[in-house]
Amino acid sequence: MGEVEVKLLGSQTSPFVRRVQWALKLKGVSYDYLEEDVHKKSPLLLNYNPIHKKIPVLVIDGQPIAESLVIIEFIDEMWKHNPILPIEHYERAVARFWAKFIDEKLANAVRMALVSVGEEQEKAITESIESFEIIERELFKEKTLIKAGEDIGYLEILLGSFCIWLPAVEEGAGFKVFDSNRFPLVNKWMTQFLELSVVKEDLPRRDLLLSYFQQIRHFVLATRK
Repeated sequence: MGEVEVKLLGSQTSPFVRRVQWALKLKGVSYDYLEEDVHKKSPLLLNYNPIHKKIPVLVIDGQPIAESLVIIEFIDEMWKHNPILPIEHYERAVARFWAKFIDEKLANAVRMALVSVGEEQEKAITESIESFEIIERELFKEKTLIKAGEDIGYLEILLGSFCIWLPAVEEGAGFKVFDSNRFPLVNKWMTQFLELSVVKEDLPRRDLLLSYFQQIRHFVLATRK
């Protein structure tokens, strides 16, 4: 494969961007990183992702690819070494099922808890906790699905990116969904994941994340008065 020009449009506050960065790092792919202002979308972002107008966007020789799950699969297919998704077809299908659960159930519930108030927020918090209960009970009972060593893959990238941001979301918005005593398997895995070289070498600044989520929460409360 010849040299290709790789660019990534992202934000340090986005767990979805971090997923793509880890995938590129695992593949040893060099790229230019372009920081986007999430509050003021640039003409470049609007040009490359006119439908969703969101980060991350991976640009390969001028051709854009949007949505983190799509991008990761593209990266895995374009650069075959160090596979990210499972090789075996059934395991790959199972990994995609859990990826969908993490994004559509857990991440969406936590996002709703961040941007809602009252009964709506309480419902979102309950759904977040229930999602963690399912992950603790079902995902972590099968040790072949998610790993704790340096050989991380698809599900580790997805769940790990979310778990790094969760404490800042909880503190910034003043609610709690994750209890380490209630979810000991997830907690143990998270602790080990944060010590991985590919992860700890470039963790997002906590003060930056906290400020970002506090701003979102303050805006939500101000508009609900």
